[in-house]
Amino acid sequence: MPLSSAISVEPGGQLEFSSQPAPSLAACVRTVSADLTAARARLHRHGIALVGHGLDPRPPLRLLEDRRYRAMEAYFDRTGPAGRAMMCSTASVQVCLDAGTAEPGPFGMGRRWLLAHLLGAVLTAAFANSPATEGPWAGWCSARQGVWAALDGYRNLAPPGGAHSPREAWARYVLDAPLLCVRSARGPWTVPADGMTFRQWIRRSSRSGTGPGALRAPLLDDLVYHLTTLFPPVRPRGHLELRMIDAQPGPDGWIVPLAVTTALFDDAEASESAYRVVKPLAELTAEGPAPRNALWERAARDGLADPELHAAARDCFALARLALPRLGAGRRVRAAVADFEARYVRPGRCPADDRTASDDRVRTERLTGSDDRARTRHRPGTSETAPGQQGEPW
Repeated sequence: MPLSSAISVEPGGQLEFSSQPAPSLAACVRTVSADLTAARARLHRHGIALVGHGLDPRPPLRLLEDRRYRAMEAYFDRTGPAGRAMMCSTASVQVCLDAGTAEPGPFGMGRRWLLAHLLGAVLTAAFANSPATEGPWAGWCSARQGVWAALDGYRNLAPPGGAHSPREAWARYVLDAPLLCVRSARGPWTVPADGMTFRQWIRRSSRSGTGPGALRAPLLDDLVYHLTTLFPPVRPRGHLELRMIDAQPGPDGWIVPLAVTTALFDDAEASESAYRVVKPLAELTAEGPAPRNALWERAARDGLADPELHAAARDCFALARLALPRLGAGRRVRAAVADFEARYVRPGRCPADDRTASDDRVRTERLTGSDDRARTRHRPGTSETAPGQQGEPW
């Protein structure tokens, strides 16, 4: 099936669509909508539908027998059940944006890094769509974010010190991150038992010699692979990958977080104003890096019922709504954002508030269980007819 987006299957059966870089918001929406339309039609023939939930309510079941995921499962099992739930039961909308320039101002890398880590909590709250009724995240609007925060306590956290020098902070973070695994050409991949970091791998291998059982020296390809095993809420990859937004309900639910986030980063006026809106929230981040601080926990637990996050979201959505025409967004994108703003943001609600007990709400205590059912899980899709085919520009 010819698609513009790269498509991959995640460990629990989630389908991930990764678009090509787009010159504009409108172009990104058109391309991904067309790809999802084609995928929906093909899947429909097999009785499969794409749905958008942040957290699958069923016990996690790994469907892929891949050495990467076997090693990942073994690594995360050391710290509890959250790792398996993250791998097999979560889905998100990940928005990728330009990392910024070396100059100061709203498009500077330092400013965009700060904005991403403060606005990220507002986006978590506004788009929370994984409510839990029981278990460790009972009552949370985004139990998915609770799962991610409960991982090993390093590779899921924001790099410390990034506010002053994102590049240096990221380099230190990468080198001091425990290795998830050491790959080998044959046999299973080794999960270091002592939490060896990439920096320690470099140093130890230089002293271990070359005989049988010696620790091989890491190659550049090992460093590149190591980067793919780090999952902070904002991940730099030559661009900024925002990973905190739950998968959204509805056929086109993914478009709203994409449009709002793009507007608040790529329109200079909106970005400068959004930064002023969220800057006071930094006071709630003193106790630790995202997502393990009061700001991010309140966002995941309370959504927009939190007064400070509600006020910030109202202002940010208003800024995005005004910026979208300046970015060339079509009428239907603007209408989708306005509808979401009216339904959720202004009254202080989020998509999780629409989910009832009969809607397959998550019982998080079951995340440690297992069953032998065959499952297919998917990330959010879009409508059966692509916007570009409807005669109405997005």
